[in-house]
Amino acid sequence: MHRGKGMKFVGDSRVSAERKPNIPKDYSEYPGKTEAFWPNFLLKEWLIGSIFLIGYLCLTVAHPSPLERIADPTDTSYIPLPDWYFLFLYQLLKYEYASGPYTVIGAMIIPGLAFGALLLAPWLDKGPERRPSKRPIATGLMLLALAATIFLTWESVVNHDWEAAAKQGEIVEEVEINKEDPGYKVLEANGCLSCHGTELTGGPAAPALTKTGETLSPEEIAEIAVNGRGAMPGGLFKGTDEELKQLSEFIHGLSAQ
Repeated sequence: MHRGKGMKFVGDSRVSAERKPNIPKDYSEYPGKTEAFWPNFLLKEWLIGSIFLIGYLCLTVAHPSPLERIADPTDTSYIPLPDWYFLFLYQLLKYEYASGPYTVIGAMIIPGLAFGALLLAPWLDKGPERRPSKRPIATGLMLLALAATIFLTWESVVNHDWEAAAKQGEIVEEVEINKEDPGYKVLEANGCLSCHGTELTGGPAAPALTKTGETLSPEEIAEIAVNGRGAMPGGLFKGTDEELKQLSEFIHGLSAQ
């Protein structure tokens, strides 16, 4: 049954007899509420991006990145520190049940559960409400995660030895070291390199040895090697008197270069 122009009655509803493509209305019908994607929207996005890029470049030129000495993989005394956005995870790995034999828990299981819950959030909380007060479970979990991240980050910053970190990364004048010298071999045999470094530039646990000879005589160096001084305990040197002499003369000779 047909009634009216181009209309068909289907039950109590009227359906257009002619199918029309879904053409969006002209933008002029919505002044101030929408705009063309090209070029209006993209042009504004590019302008804002350019401003931020220029700002970052200016900061980079005004405040260059702090450089440290060349990394020494044999320096076991080096204190690592990740970027600020990983500090919470770095602190988590310091706790008993997230480090040592339980490293897998701290490094994989706990972060995996946290990020997995974040990915599953659209399926875990499917309610239509948008107010945080009406979504207590989702809001509570998010506040708990935020509080844990802030706390762990703060603990990592407070407990880090910043003075030792600055000292261990300090760029020092390079001294050519003859690693075939008998004195260097004595240092290596007695475990001195684990604290002073293979290049004898020191670290947070021990000072550099490259300038020791400017202030200490070979006899004084030998005395420290046997009896220790400061944080260095005595009794670490296990060599003979001849080896002790080779060690002290070698360290004293480094300052003459």
